[in-house]
Amino acid sequence: MKSLRALWRLARAVGHALRGWLTIVLLFPHWTEQRRQAMVQAWARGMLHILGIPLQVQGRPPPHGPVLLVANHISWLDILVMHAARHCRFVSKSDVKHWPLIGTLATGGGTLYIEREKRRDAMRVVHHMAQSLEAGEIVAVFPEGTTGDGKSLLPFHGNLIQAAISADVPVQPVGLRFVDARTGEDSDGPLYLGDDTLLGSLWRTLAGRPFVAQVRFGQMQRAEGRDRRAWAHDLREAVEQLRLP
Repeated sequence: MKSLRALWRLARAVGHALRGWLTIVLLFPHWTEQRRQAMVQAWARGMLHILGIPLQVQGRPPPHGPVLLVANHISWLDILVMHAARHCRFVSKSDVKHWPLIGTLATGGGTLYIEREKRRDAMRVVHHMAQSLEAGEIVAVFPEGTTGDGKSLLPFHGNLIQAAISADVPVQPVGLRFVDARTGEDSDGPLYLGDDTLLGSLWRTLAGRPFVAQVRFGQMQRAEGRDRRAWAHDLREAVEQLRLP
């Protein structure tokens, strides 16, 4: 029964993704930015519902920009969950842009792409992030740079934090958790580590034990004289507190 339910959810998820793709290609060029953002958030909430993942939002999401969101990174689900909680522009690795279907969805959601193999590309992305923030947008980053095990945080890199300093805007820490619906412990279903494939992680999500996605928004911070490395260290501590049970 679990496998049949998982296959049904997978089929519905593919259909939902295709509808999102068509909306982006056919309708987004004619819509206002506000309407596009509302559709992305509604689409993300719809996808979580199809996948059978309840969403719990704690704290206060930013009502508007400019603000930089800084979150821990656990799974490919993180972007979907954060979009469902509050639309924002993500910074993602450039490979995603070329993924079939997913690339179009990510680009339609306003993603900024970075080529992590090229050190100089970080400067270009920071510049574009600062421009987006100065334009009043909400931008989100995962300063760990890669996914973790959900139980501990990797060091936060300060490069992308520089955008908030350059634009003189606040940063809001965000803690993400995926919690087993029965035990309340951290769920390993959505983890995306090492040799995991996207398909394998997706199947664990669909066929494994039910879990809940939790998004906890912390208090806004200003740089207050801190450089990017010091601020990244303090933001890591704030995210650590937010992701604790």
